[in-house]
Amino acid sequence: MTTSKVPPVGLARAVERFRSVLDRLHRRSAPPSAVMLEKILGAWVAQGITVAADLKVADALADGPLPIGELARRVGADPDALARLMRALIGEGVFTQRRDGRYALNALGAALRTDSPMSVAGMARMVGHPAHREHWSQLLEAIRTGEATVPKLRGMPGFEYLVANPELGEIFNDAMTNLSEAAVVPLTAAYDFSPYARIVDVGGGHGRFLAAILAATPSARGVLYDLPQVVEGAPDLLARHGVADRVEIVGGSFFDSVPAGADAYVAKNVIHDWPDHQALTILRNIRAAANAGAVALLAEFVIPERPRQFIGNWTDMEMLMATGARERTEAEYRELFEQAGFRLSRVVPTVAPISLIESRAV
Repeated sequence: MTTSKVPPVGLARAVERFRSVLDRLHRRSAPPSAVMLEKILGAWVAQGITVAADLKVADALADGPLPIGELARRVGADPDALARLMRALIGEGVFTQRRDGRYALNALGAALRTDSPMSVAGMARMVGHPAHREHWSQLLEAIRTGEATVPKLRGMPGFEYLVANPELGEIFNDAMTNLSEAAVVPLTAAYDFSPYARIVDVGGGHGRFLAAILAATPSARGVLYDLPQVVEGAPDLLARHGVADRVEIVGGSFFDSVPAGADAYVAKNVIHDWPDHQALTILRNIRAAANAGAVALLAEFVIPERPRQFIGNWTDMEMLMATGARERTEAEYRELFEQAGFRLSRVVPTVAPISLIESRAV
């Protein structure tokens, strides 16, 4: 299934390979210490982007270019310090400066607008948040022990810490919304959901993925399933996307049970949040609810069998530290499915780093 909104998957993979070749050429043409230093200092670049997102610089520039004085006034910053930050970011291709000295949005800068459909401002704010930076400072301990470090640092599981710290929890939710928006079009473009009349979205949050599936599949009806306090926020989103009349909202925990009788069960970025024994509990509860032949679809990063540059390699580190969980290879997903009573049938790539892992209940 294809759509004019996204390029063909083959073209996206070809672009990735070309970028990989350029990256290798760069690494081989410069002194190794210079290349390594560039990678190390990438942390500084990321923090600069976080500051721009926190200040909402892109929002301030949304109506047109501004001189530094007016830009600083609108975002509440020191003009000299802001000009120096903008100089650094422009050097990285984020924002631009006109010949008259005014600052303006470009494509990368616009991605930090909070009102952009493909905004990554929430993700930028989460990655650079002091608490999240502190979590990543514990990576050494996580690698030494193979255990989650956030619960040790905070005295509670990672998700509980977000609930106990509403400000960080809100930033986290915004970041997850960014990731969902970036993923839904590639996912629905890559897979044909039309064979399924009833689709349950397991751990579906406010229903953004389910809304996209139903918008692409007018004949289908859906069930949105997540914790009661989570799905409370779903009606407005579902109504905004014009699918509220085709969605049943059910509150509950996927560690206890899953709504029965669907043709397909989807779970986006759910299984990677949990170590194997808890991931198996979720999948077995889906299997208990599914009839033989029903489809289970996981939307997840699939780690390549051979090492290469891939964002999932780094979210794997995030999962390790936060919950002791992991990203997985196709072989690892196959084993999980088999233990839960499913048979993995195929992995469907998309133009994004995320894939759909299809299995059937046996």
